[in-house]
Amino acid sequence: MSASDFSDCVFIEGLVIETVIGIYDWERKIRQPLRFDIEMAFDNRAPAASDDIADTLDYKAVSKRLIAFVTASSFGLVETLAERCAALIIDEFGVARVDLKLSKPGAVRGADSVGVRIRRSK
Repeated sequence: MSASDFSDCVFIEGLVIETVIGIYDWERKIRQPLRFDIEMAFDNRAPAASDDIADTLDYKAVSKRLIAFVTASSFGLVETLAERCAALIIDEFGVARVDLKLSKPGAVRGADSVGVRIRRSK
């Protein structure tokens, strides 16, 4: 079944992970919080029928994997980190499509947050 055959998703909203991110020298010396909002295409009919976590896209497992990856990373650009996170989710969790919003709170004076939003498919 392709991602276009259903509109179900599993989502993670407001996942905050601290990491080294940025292009300026001062940014390379500190950890900054990033916020992730993620929607992953997943047909939820099988887990709904079985009521078994083994049939789900386990959002806790996805979150833990992203936390481990992002915490250990030190990319310059949020664009690079967003691409790598989307690829990780697709490759390791077998989702057909991922919509990922990566926000960098407080990066621009006067704005709550800035960042990128991407959609990637298998």
